[in-house]
Amino acid sequence: AGLQESLDRKLFGQHLASKVIVKAVKGFLNNTNPKKPLALSLHGWTGTGKNFVSKIVAESIYKRGLKSKYVHQFVATLHFPHADSVNLYKDQLQSWIRGNVSLCPRSLFIFDEMDKMHAGLIDSIKPFLDYYELLNGVSYRKAMFIFLSNAGAEKITEVTLDFWRKGKMREEIQLTDMQNALSVSVFNNKNSGFWHSTLIDRNLIDYFVPFLPLEYKHVKMCVRVEVEARGYAVDEDILTRIADEMTYFPREERIYSDKGCKTVYAKLDYYYDF
Repeated sequence: AGLQESLDRKLFGQHLASKVIVKAVKGFLNNTNPKKPLALSLHGWTGTGKNFVSKIVAESIYKRGLKSKYVHQFVATLHFPHADSVNLYKDQLQSWIRGNVSLCPRSLFIFDEMDKMHAGLIDSIKPFLDYYELLNGVSYRKAMFIFLSNAGAEKITEVTLDFWRKGKMREEIQLTDMQNALSVSVFNNKNSGFWHSTLIDRNLIDYFVPFLPLEYKHVKMCVRVEVEARGYAVDEDILTRIADEMTYFPREERIYSDKGCKTVYAKLDYYYDF
């Protein structure tokens, strides 16, 4: 209930992501005997809410949220920077996951910047995501894996823009309109950590979750919520000014925010002089 309520209150313009994530996480946590770990791959442009949602998921499960010792975050450019060290990273990653799931079966692993991860590295965790009852005496079936990536964002925008040009509401977009095209796009993207990955090939990712590009109205919603969260009176002129300052694409129609809600917070600091 807390997960649904938080997403309803804080996440804008992402009807698909909200619906899929609540259903997947709730179903998984309520299943006393899952056949495999939960694996969600979140895709979309920067600032559309992928990191934000992984934070909300962590907070809905663990008392300390992302600070919990059972939540583990990996950032590709920080933790796996060197292409010539991939074999070392594979060993470290396997060891880290094995050790932490041994301590807590209900561990959460978040992999950020999957689009910047070296190809082949993520395949090292394939055994942990598969349908094994035990691996060397350890069960990984109650663990959760969330992958965050910009890969596939072009395909998501293409479908979303197509709906808009046909005069359809973005809320009419269904997961089936995106899922297959998105997984194929990510699998064949050489700039993706999932390039030709066995995780996709073996259908070990439960859901590819599309985060749609955000519109002007969604940017204003982000600003409003942040102003209220900081305890300041909402000034409609400032909300409009900040939303107007963002850059939008495609060049002609100017529908979608280039950076989603990413730079909203810095702009607020400037206008409200906190």
